[in-house]
Amino acid sequence: MHPWLTPLRATFKRHGNREDAAAMEAYMKGIAPFFGIRAVPRRELLKEHIDAHGAPPWDELPAIVRDAFACPERELHHTAVDLLMKQAKKLGPEHLPLLEELITTKSWWDTVDALAIHAAGVILKRNPKEIAAWNERWITSDDLWLNRAAILFQNRWKEDTDRSLLFANIDRYSARNEFFIRKAIGWALRELGATDPQAVRRYVKSRKLSPLSEREALRKL
Repeated sequence: MHPWLTPLRATFKRHGNREDAAAMEAYMKGIAPFFGIRAVPRRELLKEHIDAHGAPPWDELPAIVRDAFACPERELHHTAVDLLMKQAKKLGPEHLPLLEELITTKSWWDTVDALAIHAAGVILKRNPKEIAAWNERWITSDDLWLNRAAILFQNRWKEDTDRSLLFANIDRYSARNEFFIRKAIGWALRELGATDPQAVRRYVKSRKLSPLSEREALRKL
């Protein structure tokens, strides 16, 4: 384990709550064990750790987040995501292979969505020449979490959303009987609907989406 992480993991262990851990593990379907630290106190402990030990050295950040994901406990996976989100403005296309690696490591919606939207999405919006290749790589992957990432990475782009790309991604998987894909489709359309409701209404009307996707897409329109 990277030495920057060692005292943080010890701190998390001291502040864990077994009852909360059991509830978290049940809610997250046993994807990983938990210390039992909720998001707000977890981030407060991370801030205290950074105050005491300094921020992770930039050139060591990839090693630190990989080592965090190699730990069993989910709070350390969440911490890795938080560290990347804090540095999102400094991340570049060279970090996309790392994000892909993390998206496909101990994958569940909690880490995948944050990495896709708040890290990969930030990089791709700043580097539009990278979009086509990475979108194609993820949307055609056999990994459903990369498929979900391709559908969701534009979720904060608002008016800048590439509607043709989003709709093509959705068309590819709209008939897929997979909850996490159907939910992602509805969420992505709902996000676009906040700035372009007519486009979403037209799209939904012209397609046969699953009831879940359609309900989620139109929920706030």
